Amino acid sequence: MFVLSRGAAGVLVGHPFDTVKVRLQVQNVDKPLYRGTIHCFQSIIRQESVFGLYKGIGSPMMGLTFINAIVFGVQGNAMRLLGHDTPTNQFLAGAAAGTIQCVICCPMELAKTRMQMQGTGEKKSSKKMYKSSLDCLVRIYKREGLWGVNRGMVTTLIREMPGFGVYFLAYDVLTRSLGCEPDNRYMIPKLLFAGGMAGIASWISTYPVDVIKSRLQADGVGGVNRYSSIADCVRQSVRREGYMVFTRGLTSTLLRAFPVNATTFATVTLVLMYARGVEEGPKDCEPAPTSHHTPIQPQAQPSSL
Repeated sequence: MFVLSRGAAGVLVGHPFDTVKVRLQVQNVDKPLYRGTIHCFQSIIRQESVFGLYKGIGSPMMGLTFINAIVFGVQGNAMRLLGHDTPTNQFLAGAAAGTIQCVICCPMELAKTRMQMQGTGEKKSSKKMYKSSLDCLVRIYKREGLWGVNRGMVTTLIREMPGFGVYFLAYDVLTRSLGCEPDNRYMIPKLLFAGGMAGIASWISTYPVDVIKSRLQADGVGGVNRYSSIADCVRQSVRREGYMVFTRGLTSTLLRAFPVNATTFATVTLVLMYARGVEEGPKDCEPAPTSHHTPIQPQAQPSSL
């Protein structure tokens, strides 16, 4: 329950940054509403109130438990099947977990993105297309079927599979290299640093794909579909905005990634350590004389880590 509450708190803290990220990723370059991260924050609060930053939060809140269950289960079983705890196997197990959780993640992010784009620039929308994240998915299903509910699945897979692999790999490598001994007075700061950097590494490794995913999932919100495929979205985006298009919203993403993932990794690792009664500390943080240590896995974050 504590871990779940911690995940919910992470969503509450991080969602405003995610809203800013999505708005910056999909805004019309010919008529941009926002000049950057800070201006986007200010504009949303001024035009839509602070609640505008929390549009679509119901979706990640609903998907949090399911995603955590899938990631924990798949990653743990994958590590047991692989047999040895090595950085390579950490990447493979994380990639497997990221792949499977896309079944929940893709529809969840579709609803989140549609809700975040609804009523842009309006304090009180005169006409709301969707009442809630669930209503959004129901309406999309009635109109477009399962294909519509899973819009952006390919890009979600391309993002999540390596993204989760890098996520677990980076944390494993950093905690080993930092030597987070349980009797080290700096163990918690080291865990925070390793967790935060793991989140940043994961996002940087797959961020261009996230931009394309957001554009595909937001496509058609205004009644007009601009992109016919992933390749068409990439081609149009690069032609109109250059390659810097793949960095849109990155600042907001990294501002969210470090603190959310830092506290998540450190909290879950320490909670699991004490829950198991392991006096010598979390296994992840011990210098491994052999390749046979059992890692304590962190909590996965919804909306791609």
